[in-house]
Amino acid sequence: MNFPTPDLAQLNEWSRNTLSEHLGIELTEVGDKYLVGRMPVDRRTHQPMGLLHGGASVALAETLGSIGAALQVDPTKKACVGLEINANHIKGVHSGYVVGRATAIHVGRSTQVWEIRITHEETGALVCLSRITMAVIDLPAKPSSAA
Repeated sequence: MNFPTPDLAQLNEWSRNTLSEHLGIELTEVGDKYLVGRMPVDRRTHQPMGLLHGGASVALAETLGSIGAALQVDPTKKACVGLEINANHIKGVHSGYVVGRATAIHVGRSTQVWEIRITHEETGALVCLSRITMAVIDLPAKPSSAA
């Protein structure tokens, strides 16, 4: 990473009052071009048949990929926004936690590609494999204040 990385407490604070907080997503590890987080499989993340909802898996994947991408740019000059996300749902989960590990595949000037592998915390079984493409955009220039 080229810029100081916030600690996990600061990163988790970014999720206050968001979908991530509602789903119980918690970031657990951050490193050079990777990010790990976990999410409960419970009433908040179930679909009607009592399985982990595929949309909840995608929300976890997008959360991890987006935050991971944001950590690769100068936050005073650039932002990262999602262009495309896909997910292959491999195995159903009824309970416990799933763990997502987002790993940078490509970190470029204008785009980033991240792979997110979501596994069952207890068994290690692959639950979902996702990939997100992020656009790196310029933040609007702040007007200079006249003296």
